[in-house]
Amino acid sequence: MLLNEHTALVTSQILLCPYSEHHVPTYHEWMKDEELQELTASEPLSLPEEYDMQRSWRQDVDKLTFISCLPPSTPPTTNTTISPKQDDAPSRMIGDINLFLVDDDDEVEEEDNKDPAAPRSVLGEIELMIAVKSQHRKGHGRASLLTFMHYILTNTAPILQEYSKDQPAALRYLRVKISASNVKSIALFESAGFVRTSAEANYFGELELILQVQGREKEVLDELEKVKGWNGRPFVVGYREA
Repeated sequence: MLLNEHTALVTSQILLCPYSEHHVPTYHEWMKDEELQELTASEPLSLPEEYDMQRSWRQDVDKLTFISCLPPSTPPTTNTTISPKQDDAPSRMIGDINLFLVDDDDEVEEEDNKDPAAPRSVLGEIELMIAVKSQHRKGHGRASLLTFMHYILTNTAPILQEYSKDQPAALRYLRVKISASNVKSIALFESAGFVRTSAEANYFGELELILQVQGREKEVLDELEKVKGWNGRPFVVGYREA
């Protein structure tokens, strides 16, 4: 998605930057880890394939992604500027967070009965990864999630505009699928307002959790700011590669 190609998000806990070419070698090394492959249901790619994937994430209208990095050394302000290849150098990269947009399956099944004036119903699936094990249990995953959700909820209109090519659309809910054994991730998403769709794991051993959004955007934003670990509204700053 092109929406965030020149945008970084900064809090005292995290820096989220657009996934750029200079991130690819480090990301490629992360994804050689078999545990990460299993957790993300990913297959290992060659380095050229990884560069192709980065270009896909940057350009495809159904994908929105940021690389999670350690925050800048000085506290962020409205005047904060991000220096690509410095603030998001390999030594500062710790993971990523993604949004996949898809059309609502229930709406597709009921297409014949749909009001032609009704907006296109869209779902957003979130994926979160803190790849650097030394950075686990330090609150970076929580900071990435809350910052990313704030960005989604305050930019829903332009996100949907790019995805639906200016056709009327509405974000029905956000969802996440997590291995039933990953209790810490489940607890993180539940603390952010997501609820389980079933008490039992699916065939793949995953639990699905959802957060209703449509018609509740302001309410969800207000609740987000009450979540433990909230670091304040992120500063939205420029990000331009040389």
